[in-house]
Amino acid sequence: MSALPIAARYPVFASLPATLQADLSRQARIAQVAAGARLFDERQPCTDFPLLLEGRVCVSKCAANGRELTLYRLLPGDSCIISSGCLLGGIDYNARAVAETDCVIALVPGGLFARMLEQEAFRRFLFSIFSLRITDLMQTIEQVAFQRLDQRLAVLLLRKGRVIHATHQQLADELGSVREMVSRLLKSLADRKWILLGRARIEVLDPAGLQSLAEGLHNDLQDR
Repeated sequence: MSALPIAARYPVFASLPATLQADLSRQARIAQVAAGARLFDERQPCTDFPLLLEGRVCVSKCAANGRELTLYRLLPGDSCIISSGCLLGGIDYNARAVAETDCVIALVPGGLFARMLEQEAFRRFLFSIFSLRITDLMQTIEQVAFQRLDQRLAVLLLRKGRVIHATHQQLADELGSVREMVSRLLKSLADRKWILLGRARIEVLDPAGLQSLAEGLHNDLQDR
């Protein structure tokens, strides 16, 4: 396997010593994963450091009652802090990752990951990702703890654009809620003519209305 695809997505590897680059080329395994496949799950051992070369991955936390909360998404060139944290701590996975599209992933063995950590450039890359992800997670915690569900739903719809191809369950998973509550709020928004509901499709008709809800200017759609 050539290391070129990895270096193209992760330029930091070009700064590693030649011996490490050669080991990366020999030892990293390329996996092609179909959309919907589970890449890892809670309580599974973490043995490799994944590098996303193509596709999109959703990392989420699941509760015993089946509710799910999206923690973050991975795009090509991103690093999974759950994987790196588990490798650093020698612990099993404590979250779930699912391929949202067809993906191509390079799997770096844990031993090689430990050797790369000895390089300052790789540590800087990894810690910068940690910093960004922690900021994202803090924002998620703040939204869940301090914002109403209707506000968070409005923000999510606005962020996804004019036409949204998603089921009510998928939106509920992103919000850390349940489908019934999200469906009830979506119906209220549709009754206001702010959105148009279809089968696994939502069209935003009134972005200004959703924005006013997101900013807390409306309080009659409250639902937890």
